[in-house]
Parts: sequence; structure tokens; C-alpha cells
Amino acid sequence: MFDNLTTKLDKALHVLKGHGRITEVNVAETMKEVRRALLDADVNYKIAKQFTNRVKEKALGQNVLTALQPGQLMVKIVKDELTDLMGGQAEGLNLTGTPTVILMSGLQGSGKTTFSGKLANWLKTKKTKQPLLVAADVYRPAAIDQLKVVGDQIGVEVYTEPENKNPVQIAQNAVEYAKKNGKNVVIIDTAGRLAVDEEMMNEIAAIHQAVKPHETLFVVDAMTGQDAVNTAKAFNDRLNFEGVILTKLDGDARGGAALSIKSVVDKPIKFIGTGEKMTDIDVFHPDRMADRILGMGDVVSLVERAQEQFDEEEARKLQKKIAKNQFGFDDFLKQIQQIKKMGNIKDLMGMIPGMGKAMKGVDIDDDAFKGIEAIIYSMTPDERRNPSIINSSRKKRIARGSGSSVTEVNQLLKQFNQMAKMMKMMQGGKGKAMMNMFRGIK
Repeated sequence: MFDNLTTKLDKALHVLKGHGRITEVNVAETMKEVRRALLDADVNYKIAKQFTNRVKEKALGQNVLTALQPGQLMVKIVKDELTDLMGGQAEGLNLTGTPTVILMSGLQGSGKTTFSGKLANWLKTKKTKQPLLVAADVYRPAAIDQLKVVGDQIGVEVYTEPENKNPVQIAQNAVEYAKKNGKNVVIIDTAGRLAVDEEMMNEIAAIHQAVKPHETLFVVDAMTGQDAVNTAKAFNDRLNFEGVILTKLDGDARGGAALSIKSVVDKPIKFIGTGEKMTDIDVFHPDRMADRILGMGDVVSLVERAQEQFDEEEARKLQKKIAKNQFGFDDFLKQIQQIKKMGNIKDLMGMIPGMGKAMKGVDIDDDAFKGIEAIIYSMTPDERRNPSIINSSRKKRIARGSGSSVTEVNQLLKQFNQMAKMMKMMQGGKGKAMMNMFRGIK
């Protein structure tokens, strides 16, 4: 996500980070490079020019040239301007209705149906809501079936009327059904087209008029760049939606949509999709995204994800086991499962300051733990509980059972022993401070 933009901005700001004398001339040259980087990321030319002009004006206005640490001050100005460009602060959902009605809009292929499921799952787990998904796409083959599969995946009911071809009526009936059956959020998945056309706009406008949603969200594929911004404007002119959802930010998104959309439609980006799993949804924080674009990582989001998977009772049991030297491979497997639930590994690495740059060009498979898990599952329960009993003959059997080599088994055992020692050392002092941080204790 934004890898190319991050690299080019880092290169552009290199001189201003203390690697040379800062002058009014090289500030201007740097801003030209920043503008080129933004244009290459498919940011609208006018927006890119306005952005660099504002940064230059602020830099000269704040006496960056004579500052004690001019490079750092310049980077801060760029970060603040990026944050403002993307909306300034995170925007929440309006969940005041009984039920709250959320209307999903967007073109076909933008990920609207999948994201409807992600949003329902997010509301169910984060806000303890009782959502109802509504299949109002009566045109696309298998659209209803797709939403049913999504609903089954997350344990959320899907309202359908397979024989009814009137999406307005379906939406109205779904809201009435929700009122009678204790569903406090209704998420309506509407039909899309391959391009904006009058028929689609008339239909979604009619649904909007009939159910009067508390939130109308425009779902857009971040991979489409400036086209996404133009489509958003066309939808907003007709619907006046409340917010934008950017999907597929885990792919090769250049960043143009995220950086331009707020300026063009004056509506906030509310959520982003970061993967294919139903849990791959994040509230959009402009300041955190600015940090990531500038290669500063996003530690706050990383800690938040860790907290979501952190079970205090399990942590206490684990601490007791570590203290008694009883930490085994079953416990190790649980830790792996928690890490996997936090999201794809490359995305997590990018949240660590400096790691995004270091990981550029490195392909990390989401199944990176598969080989480790295969070795552990090839052990007997006794071996998992007490790894010290694993001798050479056991290692050969484990290697055969897992399709690996004895060398790989030895390597895992060595790494496991090192980790167990490190965890033992972390039982006091700084280790406890870190555990408290993940619990959210000040």
C-alpha cells in the first residue's frame, strides 16, 4: 500500500532531512519532486500543486531555514498537510436510528457486497450491534447467493426476496422486518454497473428517498486511482453521501484516491478494506495514514489490533506457564493464531517504524507460518507439552510427518528455546510494562 509513493517522498525529502544545507532554492526543488511523486500516485494535478504550495508557504513562514532541526520541522509540515488533505481526523458512523439504515453504493466490482459483510461483522463485534444484511441487487447473477455466503461466514442474517425484482420495495420491507425482529442496523447492498449510468442513479436515488438512510456510503476500489475520484463526484452530486469506503488498499494502490477524494467531494473516508478476510476492515485515520505514507509506521493501529486479540485470562495462564518453565508448543500455536488474526504479515510489518522501507520488494506469504504449524502438528501431545524429550529419532519422525527436513525441525526447536528464554526474561521490568501497554493500562 503506497509503497511507490513512500519511496519517492522519502527521496524528495532526503535533502531536507539534514543531508545538506537547506535553502529557499532546494526547498522549492524538493517541492517539485514532491509534486511529481503525488502526480505519479495519480493525485489530481490541481490538488498536488495546491498541496506543495501550502507546504512551501508554511515552511518559509515558520522559518524552517533557520530552525535548529530544519529537516524534522519540514517533515512535520508535510505530515500535517497530508493529514489535512485526507480529512484531518477519523469520522465515525451515525448509529442513532432505530434501526440505523446504511445504504451501500458504488460501481460493480468495487467490493461493495464483500464490504457490506465486513461492516456488518465490524458492527457486530466492535459495537455489539444486531445487523441485518439486505440483498437489494436484483440484476447481477448470484448476487443474492454471494451475500448469503458472506452472511453465513460472519453469522449475520441476510434478508432476501428472490422473486421480487423491485429493489425499492425490498429495501422498505427489510427495514420493517428489522423493526419487528430486533435488528438495530440495516445494511442495504445495492446494484452497481460497470460505469455510471442514469438507470443505476435513478434506482439508488429512489431507494435513498424511500428508506431515508442515516448513512449513505460510497464504496470505491482504491486501485482505480483518479477514476475513483471522478466516480465519487458523480455519485455525490446525485446522492450527497456521508462518507467513502476505500477497498483493496492491500493491493498495488498508488494512493491517488485516498489523497484526492476528500478535496474533490468534501466527504470523509470512513473505512478502508485491507484484505480479503471479513476482519480486514479499519477505521480510516488520516494522521496514521500520513505517518505510513512517510515511512513512520503506525504503532497505534498495531497496538489496537494486538489489543483486539489479547485475552487477559489466557495471558495470565501463559505468564504462569512461563514462570514455571512450562511454555510448550501448544502455547506457541495459540500465539501464532493470534498473530494471524491481526491481519496479513506484510501489512503488520509496515506498521513498525522503519520496517516499511526495509520490507520493500520483499514478498511475505500470508501462509508464512504453514511450515511451522505442520512441524508442530506432527509432534505427539507429549512432545508439544515437553519439547525437551524430542531426540534425534523423534526429529526424523516429525520431519517425515511434516514434509520437512531434520535441519528445519532443529531450527524451529532452536528458535523456540530462544523465544522461551526471552519470554522468561520479560516476566519483570520492561516486559511487564509492554504487557500493560497491550492491555491498555496507563
